[in-house]
Amino acid sequence: MWQIGFFIFFISFCIFTGIMIHDPRTLWSGCAFFWMMICFAVAMFFLLAEYAGWLNDHPVVVGILIFLSFLALFSVLAFPAVLILLFFVEGIRVIRHEGLKPSNLLSMMFSVLLFVYLAVWPAIGNMQKNTFSTMIYIVISFAAIYILALFAMYALSGVLNLIHLRKRRRADYIVVLGSGILGTKVTPLLGARIEKGIALLKRNPKALLIMSGGQGPGEDIPESEAMAAYALERGVNADQILLERKSVSTEENLRFSKELMDKKKPKVLIVTTSYHVFRALLLARQQGMKCVGFGSKTKWYFTLNALIREFAGYLHLTWKRHAIVIGIVAGISVFLCLVRIVGLIRMWS
Repeated sequence: MWQIGFFIFFISFCIFTGIMIHDPRTLWSGCAFFWMMICFAVAMFFLLAEYAGWLNDHPVVVGILIFLSFLALFSVLAFPAVLILLFFVEGIRVIRHEGLKPSNLLSMMFSVLLFVYLAVWPAIGNMQKNTFSTMIYIVISFAAIYILALFAMYALSGVLNLIHLRKRRRADYIVVLGSGILGTKVTPLLGARIEKGIALLKRNPKALLIMSGGQGPGEDIPESEAMAAYALERGVNADQILLERKSVSTEENLRFSKELMDKKKPKVLIVTTSYHVFRALLLARQQGMKCVGFGSKTKWYFTLNALIREFAGYLHLTWKRHAIVIGIVAGISVFLCLVRIVGLIRMWS
């Protein structure tokens, strides 16, 4: 039986590897990895069952396996509480460091809503007394679980797209995405992106560094000009820098940067802050741009808040397909509700 388990794991591993090699810029990369881990756990279970006799003769090994099993179970059960506490604490830190703004409340709001869903929402479900309210409860519950699962797969896919086994990729272009400047001064967040781009340029010396960013409110010059000046101060040759001065969004960063590329099938590296890489790659994929994303580091407390904002941006891009899924479930629930009501009417009559 364990052979079948490992064969299924091998198939799932091949599917995951195929997605990562072909194009990992999709939520399927996270889904495939998650499914592969489930198949591996099942295969290991069958393997242990197969060699139960051998394990009986090695109590130390059994003790270690039992300890690891309890540790895994505790981690699964404690994960929601840890997640709620983590996002709440980091939400407070964001507000303390960045100020009380709606965009800085996302971490705290997420932790509160997750607590309500896990602790309060089940009690509301137990109070349902009629078919209609039960239908509403089921639809809302499914929508919440679906969005949470999407968020988990988005975060996992984002992490997978940040893992690179090699930095030398014979790149033709390295696109550094802008993120706003103060007057003419590069911010620490943007500086980290430029530093990452320079590090990649050293590993890909034949590439051109595209500084992408137009001029926004409160900025005295286009972001790309400030970014180029920052790179020049750090020893980058002027003939290795191209400026994209028109963009005011990530989508435009990519589109206008693509227009500066004169090679037919260029090898492109995109550099942005780690939490922003995956959504940038999704936008690049929509534009038919083959590329790989590299992330610069930022403060941890800001990353969680920004990750939620990035996920909201992803939902804005793909809301139609997810609305269809939730709509189908809602339609099925309404149909079953009507069937039940008709059945009750016939029973009473």
